[in-house]
Amino acid sequence: MTSSSNSSTSQSRPSKIGLVFLIFSLIGFTDAIWLTISYYRGHIGCNIIAGCQNVLSSNYSHIYNIPVALLGAVFYAFIIINALHYLMFNNKLSFLALKIAPLIGFLVSLYLIYLQLFVINAICIYCMLSATTSIILFMLALVLMRKKKINIVPENPPV
Repeated sequence: MTSSSNSSTSQSRPSKIGLVFLIFSLIGFTDAIWLTISYYRGHIGCNIIAGCQNVLSSNYSHIYNIPVALLGAVFYAFIIINALHYLMFNNKLSFLALKIAPLIGFLVSLYLIYLQLFVINAICIYCMLSATTSIILFMLALVLMRKKKINIVPENPPV
């Protein structure tokens, strides 16, 4: 009897992957905020690779005067909110968002890496950290897609 109650508890509790989503999205959010602040200051201190300033001041660092880094911070905040909502309430829509949103971040990151390597010809280590974080979130989303299938429509809708 206790084994069945333990199995039902483990099925209703969100998996640890939500916590991993939260950790990596916090890393990405912190990095994106740092890049946003540096964008508005007009200078970024980068001691490892000298290309940070070139990337941050390029024509590709903003979209309609909105820093790409700020858009990244919004993306990571969205992931943070959904990871927390999933962890606290086991919410199916938040779970679905954690499966889908990282695909967008992954595709944008690939494009931004392409721009750094082949168009701007400079690498920003902070931008690469954000891209790496986004790629890790995408890989976590792939794990979620394989691990759990969630039906967001109730099987027995109320009448």
